Amino acid sequence: MLFLWLYMFYSCAGSCAGLTTRGSPAPPRSAPPLPGEPGEETSLEEQRAAPGAGSPISSFFNGSGTKRLPQAIIIGVKKGGTRALLEFLRVHPDVRAVGAEPHFFDRNYEQGLAWYRDLMPRTLEGQITMEKTPSYFVTKEAPARISSMSKGTKLIVVVRDPVTRAISDYTQTLSKKPDIPTFESLTFKNRTTGLIDTSWSAIQIGIYAKHLENWLLYFPIRQILFVSGERLISDPAGELGRVQDFLGLKRIITDKHFYFNKTKGFPCLKKAEGSSKPHCLGKTKGRTHPDIDQEVVQRLRDFYRPFNMKFYQMTGQDFGWD
Repeated sequence: MLFLWLYMFYSCAGSCAGLTTRGSPAPPRSAPPLPGEPGEETSLEEQRAAPGAGSPISSFFNGSGTKRLPQAIIIGVKKGGTRALLEFLRVHPDVRAVGAEPHFFDRNYEQGLAWYRDLMPRTLEGQITMEKTPSYFVTKEAPARISSMSKGTKLIVVVRDPVTRAISDYTQTLSKKPDIPTFESLTFKNRTTGLIDTSWSAIQIGIYAKHLENWLLYFPIRQILFVSGERLISDPAGELGRVQDFLGLKRIITDKHFYFNKTKGFPCLKKAEGSSKPHCLGKTKGRTHPDIDQEVVQRLRDFYRPFNMKFYQMTGQDFGWD
């Protein structure tokens, strides 16, 4: 009887080690949750406050792996399509990305790299860690800071017609602050002379060539991929193919992953990460733009044209904005 008891004890030692109390079922392995509504950031505090976030038990059941600093970062631009790109990329099994925008290299740099690494998801060998914070592209200190972390970091910039981008930027602000001045009044320092107010962030962000010059002081152009925000809508699979190639990933995300939602005017995922249901970008995307004086639109096009031409030359890509 003693030998039988010893045999049962040692047989159970390995297989029963993970059980808690007798009769208690093991917690189910759950898929990673989808982030909050795109465009309305899920704060880092909310992300950390999620049930079981960061606990050893949740880490076990969410899979093993190591938290690594990102090998690739979507650095811009605001209202260009960065959220759509990140959501699409998260479908790839070899991409692990932070849902919330860390804003490490612009707002939280004093927290240190250990703090930044702790925000990252766990990855297995062969997987890529990513994050996206669109304001990096226009932050003067960001290129040097990212280079200091790793000179080999791959950078992705989603760009969009700067005039349309500026109107979209204004529309987002208007939805939060209905009493702001008109787009036309904010565009000019003096409307009579037609002098554009480049200090207004909605205008300033779209001078892509100026911002890119700062990045090229620290990174070679081959290390930066420029994604067309327009083509991300008209041909998402095509643009995702370029991104997957750039990241050294197998082309897994293809046409079969998308369908076009005519109501929203955007492509949607047939199946989002961790879900068997279709997933479209949230209500904060695809807002109806206000009617803008066409004379103002034309003046903005004239203003941006030389900067666009220079940007085309720098990147070797014609985005067709003129």
